[in-house]
Amino acid sequence: MKEVMDFLARLQANNNREWFKAHKDEYQAAQARFDALTARLIEGLGRLDPTVGGLDVKSCTYRIYRDTRFTNDKSPYKTHMGAFICPGGKKSGFGGYYFQVGPDEAGYPSGNMLAVGHYCFTPRVMRLLREDICADNGELARIVERAAPFVLDDENRLKRVPNGFPRDVPFAPLLTYRTFCLAYSQGRAFMLAPDVVERTLDLLARTQPFLAYVNRAVAYDREAGAAPAD
Repeated sequence: MKEVMDFLARLQANNNREWFKAHKDEYQAAQARFDALTARLIEGLGRLDPTVGGLDVKSCTYRIYRDTRFTNDKSPYKTHMGAFICPGGKKSGFGGYYFQVGPDEAGYPSGNMLAVGHYCFTPRVMRLLREDICADNGELARIVERAAPFVLDDENRLKRVPNGFPRDVPFAPLLTYRTFCLAYSQGRAFMLAPDVVERTLDLLARTQPFLAYVNRAVAYDREAGAAPAD
Protein backbone atom coordinates (compact mmCIF):
# COMPACT_ATOMS: atom_id res chain seq x y z
CA MET A 1 0.00 0.00 0.00
CA LYS A 2 2.99 2.35 0.13
CA GLU A 3 2.58 3.33 -3.53
CA VAL A 4 -1.12 4.04 -2.94
CA MET A 5 -0.39 6.17 0.13
CA ASP A 6 2.36 8.04 -1.67
CA PHE A 7 0.06 8.92 -4.56
CA LEU A 8 -2.72 10.02 -2.23
CA ALA A 9 -0.29 12.20 -0.28
CA ARG A 10 0.76 13.96 -3.48
CA LEU A 11 -2.88 14.35 -4.49
CA GLN A 12 -3.67 15.80 -1.07
CA ALA A 13 -1.00 18.46 -1.66
CA ASN A 14 -2.11 19.12 -5.27
CA ASN A 15 -5.87 18.63 -5.27
CA ASN A 16 -6.66 20.23 -8.60
CA ARG A 17 -7.62 19.02 -12.07
CA GLU A 18 -4.45 20.17 -13.79
CA TRP A 19 -2.18 18.15 -11.48
CA PHE A 20 -4.44 15.11 -11.60
CA LYS A 21 -4.55 15.14 -15.40
CA ALA A 22 -0.75 15.29 -15.55
CA HIS A 23 -0.44 12.35 -13.13
CA LYS A 24 -3.38 10.23 -14.22
CA ASP A 25 -1.15 7.26 -15.03
CA GLU A 26 0.04 7.28 -11.41
CA TYR A 27 -3.57 7.39 -10.23
CA GLN A 28 -4.47 4.42 -12.43
CA ALA A 29 -1.54 2.42 -11.07
CA ALA A 30 -2.51 3.25 -7.47
CA GLN A 31 -6.14 2.36 -8.13
CA ALA A 32 -5.12 -0.95 -9.67
CA ARG A 33 -3.09 -1.81 -6.55
CA PHE A 34 -6.01 -0.91 -4.31
CA ASP A 35 -8.44 -2.91 -6.45
CA ALA A 36 -6.17 -5.96 -6.25
CA LEU A 37 -6.11 -5.73 -2.47
CA THR A 38 -9.90 -5.28 -2.42
CA ALA A 39 -10.32 -8.46 -4.49
CA ARG A 40 -8.32 -10.39 -1.89
CA LEU A 41 -10.44 -8.92 0.92
CA ILE A 42 -13.66 -9.86 -0.88
CA GLU A 43 -12.42 -13.41 -1.31
CA GLY A 44 -11.37 -13.70 2.34
CA LEU A 45 -14.52 -12.10 3.70
CA GLY A 46 -16.63 -14.40 1.54
CA ARG A 47 -15.18 -17.36 3.44
CA LEU A 48 -15.84 -15.62 6.75
CA ASP A 49 -19.28 -14.26 5.90
CA PRO A 50 -21.14 -15.90 2.99
CA THR A 51 -23.51 -12.92 2.71
CA VAL A 52 -20.73 -10.97 0.97
CA GLY A 53 -19.44 -13.84 -1.16
CA GLY A 54 -19.22 -13.51 -4.93
CA LEU A 55 -19.03 -9.71 -5.12
CA ASP A 56 -16.90 -8.01 -7.75
CA VAL A 57 -14.50 -5.16 -7.03
CA LYS A 58 -16.50 -2.54 -8.94
CA SER A 59 -19.59 -3.11 -6.80
CA CYS A 60 -17.56 -2.36 -3.65
CA THR A 61 -15.25 0.53 -4.61
CA TYR A 62 -15.82 4.22 -5.29
CA ARG A 63 -14.83 6.81 -7.86
CA ILE A 64 -12.11 9.21 -6.76
CA TYR A 65 -14.11 12.20 -7.96
CA ARG A 66 -15.90 14.13 -5.20
CA ASP A 67 -19.48 15.38 -5.41
CA THR A 68 -18.95 19.08 -4.60
CA ARG A 69 -22.52 20.28 -5.20
CA PHE A 70 -23.54 20.52 -1.55
CA THR A 71 -20.30 21.41 0.23
CA ASN A 72 -18.10 24.47 0.63
CA ASP A 73 -15.04 22.30 -0.03
CA LYS A 74 -14.70 22.30 -3.81
CA SER A 75 -11.62 20.05 -3.93
CA PRO A 76 -12.35 17.83 -6.94
CA TYR A 77 -10.79 14.59 -5.68
CA LYS A 78 -11.01 12.35 -2.66
CA THR A 79 -7.75 11.87 -0.78
CA HIS A 80 -8.48 8.29 0.24
CA MET A 81 -9.48 5.05 -1.42
CA GLY A 82 -12.18 2.94 0.16
CA ALA A 83 -14.06 -0.30 -0.36
CA PHE A 84 -17.48 -1.11 1.15
CA ILE A 85 -18.00 -4.87 1.01
CA CYS A 86 -21.63 -5.60 1.84
CA PRO A 87 -24.45 -7.93 0.74
CA GLY A 88 -25.59 -6.88 -2.72
CA GLY A 89 -22.86 -4.28 -3.18
CA LYS A 90 -22.28 -0.75 -1.94
CA LYS A 91 -25.70 0.62 -3.00
CA SER A 92 -27.83 -2.14 -1.48
CA GLY A 93 -28.68 -0.39 1.78
CA PHE A 94 -27.26 -3.24 3.86
CA GLY A 95 -24.44 -2.74 6.31
CA GLY A 96 -21.01 -4.01 5.37
CA TYR A 97 -17.26 -4.01 5.94
CA TYR A 98 -15.44 -0.78 5.04
CA PHE A 99 -11.70 -0.59 4.38
CA GLN A 100 -9.94 2.72 3.76
CA VAL A 101 -6.38 3.77 2.96
CA GLY A 102 -5.12 7.35 3.00
CA PRO A 103 -2.01 9.48 3.49
CA ASP A 104 -2.82 10.46 7.10
CA GLU A 105 -2.35 8.24 10.14
CA ALA A 106 -6.00 7.57 10.90
CA GLY A 107 -9.62 8.59 10.49
CA TYR A 108 -11.89 9.99 7.82
CA PRO A 109 -11.46 11.46 5.23
CA SER A 110 -7.73 11.05 4.61
CA GLY A 111 -6.53 8.42 7.06
CA ASN A 112 -6.47 4.67 7.46
CA MET A 113 -9.51 3.05 9.01
CA LEU A 114 -11.85 0.09 9.19
CA ALA A 115 -15.58 0.30 9.82
CA VAL A 116 -18.44 -2.19 9.98
CA GLY A 117 -22.14 -1.41 9.73
CA HIS A 118 -23.71 1.59 8.01
CA TYR A 119 -23.92 5.34 8.55
CA CYS A 120 -27.25 5.86 6.77
CA PHE A 121 -29.84 3.31 7.85
CA THR A 122 -33.41 4.39 7.09
CA PRO A 123 -35.62 5.63 9.96
CA ARG A 124 -37.60 2.37 9.81
CA VAL A 125 -34.46 0.27 10.15
CA MET A 126 -33.26 2.48 13.02
CA ARG A 127 -36.54 1.88 14.82
CA LEU A 128 -36.27 -1.88 14.27
CA LEU A 129 -32.73 -1.86 15.65
CA ARG A 130 -33.84 0.00 18.77
CA GLU A 131 -36.72 -2.43 19.23
CA ASP A 132 -34.26 -5.33 18.92
CA ILE A 133 -32.00 -3.74 21.55
CA CYS A 134 -34.94 -3.49 23.92
CA ALA A 135 -35.71 -7.18 23.45
CA ASP A 136 -32.25 -8.74 23.18
CA ASN A 137 -31.34 -9.00 26.89
CA GLY A 138 -27.98 -7.29 26.40
CA GLU A 139 -26.97 -9.21 23.26
CA LEU A 140 -25.81 -6.18 21.26
CA ALA A 141 -23.75 -4.83 24.17
CA ARG A 142 -21.94 -8.16 24.43
CA ILE A 143 -21.37 -8.28 20.67
CA VAL A 144 -19.83 -4.79 20.69
CA GLU A 145 -17.62 -5.66 23.64
CA ARG A 146 -16.27 -8.76 21.87
CA ALA A 147 -15.52 -6.71 18.73
CA ALA A 148 -12.73 -4.72 20.46
CA PRO A 149 -10.61 -2.86 19.38
CA PHE A 150 -13.59 -1.68 17.33
CA VAL A 151 -15.93 0.74 19.10
CA LEU A 152 -19.32 2.16 18.21
CA ASP A 153 -19.00 5.44 16.34
CA ASP A 154 -20.80 8.03 18.46
CA GLU A 155 -20.80 10.88 15.94
CA ASN A 156 -24.11 12.80 16.07
CA ARG A 157 -25.30 10.68 18.97
CA LEU A 158 -28.61 11.79 20.51
CA LYS A 159 -28.52 13.58 23.86
CA ARG A 160 -31.48 11.56 25.15
CA VAL A 161 -33.29 8.31 24.41
CA PRO A 162 -35.90 8.77 21.64
CA ASN A 163 -39.54 8.98 22.64
CA GLY A 164 -41.25 5.64 22.95
CA PHE A 165 -38.20 3.81 24.31
CA PRO A 166 -37.26 3.14 27.95
CA ARG A 167 -34.77 5.49 29.60
CA ASP A 168 -34.02 3.89 32.97
CA VAL A 169 -32.55 0.62 31.73
CA PRO A 170 -28.94 -0.60 31.42
CA PHE A 171 -29.05 -0.66 27.63
CA ALA A 172 -30.48 2.88 27.30
CA PRO A 173 -27.18 4.38 26.01
CA LEU A 174 -27.34 2.10 22.95
CA LEU A 175 -30.69 3.62 22.04
CA THR A 176 -29.12 7.05 21.60
CA TYR A 177 -26.90 6.12 18.66
CA ARG A 178 -27.96 7.61 15.32
CA THR A 179 -25.75 5.24 13.35
CA PHE A 180 -24.84 1.65 14.04
CA CYS A 181 -21.26 1.41 12.89
CA LEU A 182 -18.15 -0.02 14.52
CA ALA A 183 -14.92 1.84 13.75
CA TYR A 184 -11.22 1.28 14.26
CA SER A 185 -8.29 3.34 12.98
CA GLN A 186 -5.43 0.96 12.31
CA GLY A 187 -2.78 3.49 11.24
CA ARG A 188 -0.08 3.60 8.56
CA ALA A 189 2.22 0.91 9.98
CA PHE A 190 -0.63 -1.61 9.88
CA MET A 191 -1.40 -0.73 6.27
CA LEU A 192 2.23 -1.04 5.21
CA ALA A 193 2.65 -4.53 6.67
CA PRO A 194 3.15 -7.30 4.08
CA ASP A 195 0.34 -9.32 5.69
CA VAL A 196 -2.16 -6.43 5.75
CA VAL A 197 -4.92 -8.53 4.14
CA GLU A 198 -4.59 -11.37 6.64
CA ARG A 199 -4.44 -8.97 9.59
CA THR A 200 -7.47 -7.08 8.31
CA LEU A 201 -9.48 -10.28 7.95
CA ASP A 202 -8.53 -11.31 11.50
CA LEU A 203 -9.85 -8.00 12.81
CA LEU A 204 -13.03 -8.03 10.74
CA ALA A 205 -13.83 -11.57 11.88
CA ARG A 206 -14.55 -10.09 15.33
CA THR A 207 -17.24 -7.86 13.85
CA GLN A 208 -19.22 -10.42 11.86
CA PRO A 209 -21.80 -10.99 14.66
CA PHE A 210 -22.37 -7.21 14.81
CA LEU A 211 -22.95 -6.99 11.08
CA ALA A 212 -25.33 -9.95 11.20
CA TYR A 213 -27.25 -8.21 13.99
CA VAL A 214 -27.76 -4.92 12.14
CA ASN A 215 -28.42 -6.54 8.76
CA ARG A 216 -31.12 -8.69 10.32
CA ALA A 217 -33.12 -5.48 10.81
CA VAL A 218 -32.51 -4.40 7.21
CA ALA A 219 -33.62 -7.79 5.89
CA TYR A 220 -36.74 -7.77 8.07
CA ASP A 221 -37.64 -4.29 6.82
CA ARG A 222 -37.26 -5.45 3.20
CA GLU A 223 -39.38 -8.55 3.82
CA ALA A 224 -42.09 -6.53 5.56
CA GLY A 225 -42.15 -4.06 2.72
CA ALA A 226 -42.43 -6.81 0.13
CA ALA A 227 -45.19 -8.74 1.94
CA PRO A 228 -48.67 -8.40 0.38
CA ALA A 229 -51.24 -6.39 2.34
CA ASP A 230 -53.84 -8.32 4.29
